[in-house]
Formats: sequence, structure tokens, C-alpha cells
Amino acid sequence: MHNSRLEAATALFIRRWGEMGASWGISRTMAEIHALLFLTTEPLCTDDIMERLQVSRGSASTNLRQLVNWGLIYRVHQRGDRKEYFEAEHDVWQMFEIITRERSRREVQPIVETIEKCLEMISQDGDAETTPRAEAARRRMAAMHDFFSTMNRLFNLMVKVGPRGLSPMTRAIEKLQRLA
Repeated sequence: MHNSRLEAATALFIRRWGEMGASWGISRTMAEIHALLFLTTEPLCTDDIMERLQVSRGSASTNLRQLVNWGLIYRVHQRGDRKEYFEAEHDVWQMFEIITRERSRREVQPIVETIEKCLEMISQDGDAETTPRAEAARRRMAAMHDFFSTMNRLFNLMVKVGPRGLSPMTRAIEKLQRLA
């Protein structure tokens, strides 16, 4: 592959990963740094990342720290060099688990807890329980709670079976789909 084609493909992947990350509610720069480190075969220092992505030192440092906290990238020591270097988790399955767990913790768990609190509030109000509006709200919140609970069980099952179990699990779901 010509070097210019590799660079173009790398730039496209980084840009799209950044766009996807932004739609997930994380910083575009954070996602772009992750994509760059995911594709890079050698650890990069902050200066390398700043130069490649044209970002400020503050932005690079903040986003690198967040990626380390998530567990998506690691600090790497280069003998004889005082700079901090970073490399990404390259196992796609591990990345999927980390991202999904973090998103669940930040996004899904708070809404599930809120739904549970709302359902409890409705059930404590004896008069409201009998109104059509309260019953509709209760049914809808319960359905949302059931959905999130089912998706959480599915995620936990996927993690439990691991990458080798994913294909058989997919085939089983496809069989169920044909029966429906």
C-alpha cells in the first residue's frame, strides 16, 4: 500500500472515530486520540499526538488522562526518555467491554436508578395509582426499566461468553428471529 493511501485511510478512520465518539457524548478529541493510538504501532508521546492531531497541550493532556482512566490506553515508559508515552488497547473485544461498561456506568445506570425512584414515588401515592395518567406513566416507565434490564443481561451474557461465544450466540439469535 502506498504511504499516501495509508495516511489517507488513517486520517479517515481517525476523523470518523472522532465523529462517532462525539455522537456518543464524549469529546471528539478524546475519540480521535484513541483512534490514533489504536492504529499506531509504536507508543506516542503527548508532543507526537499534538502534532498529528493539531490539538493543544491542555486538550491532549486532559483527554489522555481520561483515556487512561477509562482503561483504553496505557502509559508506557521509554528507557532513557523522560516523556510519557501512550499506547492503546488493541484487543477489539477488550475495547468493546471497556467502552460499554463505562457508558453503562455513566449513562444507563443513572437513568435506571431514576426510573426506579419514579416508580417508587408513583406507588407511594395511593390516589395517583388509580388515575389513568399515573397508570400510563407507571406502565411506560416499567417498560423502559424492563428494556434496560434486558439489555444489561444481554451485555453481561456477551461478556461472559466472550469473543469465541459471540458467533454461536449470534447464530442462535438469528434462529430465533426466523421463528418469530
